[in-house]
Amino acid sequence: MTERPLVGVLGGMGPLATADFYQKVIELTPATRDQDHVRLAIWADPTTPDRTTALLRGGPSPVSGLIRGLLSLEACGAQVIAIPCNTAHAYLAELRAASSTPILDMIDLAVARTRETNPAVTRIGVLATRGTHASGMYDRAAAARGIELVHLRDDQQSDYVDTAIAMVKSGRDFDVAESLIAKAARVLSDDGAEAVIAGCTEIPPAARGAARVLPVVDATKALAHRVVTWGLAQPNSTPCASGSSVE
Repeated sequence: MTERPLVGVLGGMGPLATADFYQKVIELTPATRDQDHVRLAIWADPTTPDRTTALLRGGPSPVSGLIRGLLSLEACGAQVIAIPCNTAHAYLAELRAASSTPILDMIDLAVARTRETNPAVTRIGVLATRGTHASGMYDRAAAARGIELVHLRDDQQSDYVDTAIAMVKSGRDFDVAESLIAKAARVLSDDGAEAVIAGCTEIPPAARGAARVLPVVDATKALAHRVVTWGLAQPNSTPCASGSSVE
């Protein structure tokens, strides 16, 4: 019997974010038994250097570690790879150049999902790390769909988003983190945002309050949706055939 496609997950950035991603894959899968679920190989390396520190302050590059993970997933037979870390996508071109396996684009998927679920929006906010914002990834993906990004001020980014992300990563004060993310969503709403993307994988676990302020598009869930689609492809299909898209 031919097996279903194997999806590789390049994770560990951070561990809770990877667990949240896998939980969403499970919840989105129409399964009634173990054997109905998506086949995954998860590489979770929390020692990968911090992506924002590398991008903004010249810290150690995460690229060699990310490539090591990619090659390990390839060796496991992964036919498509998902990276549940928004900021790591700043290195997507380098990772794609180093791997023969297609890599899903979480940023593009999140913006596409925003357009699908909120077709009339013209202005959105993105709650993300400073590294993600500095890379311009979301700005470019949004502009390609005629959407303008609304940004927080530097002090608001620091007081609300950076602090909340650090709390989630450390596993403490989730209620406080949720309150901070809701405050950030309120600022974006007051500045004209019509929806907001949870564009850091630490944000969704603390986004319930924000969802009462604005429609929240979960970038992690957008990636999980695509993984389920790929992972449940028919056994006789070729999920990475020439000409197919993994965006």
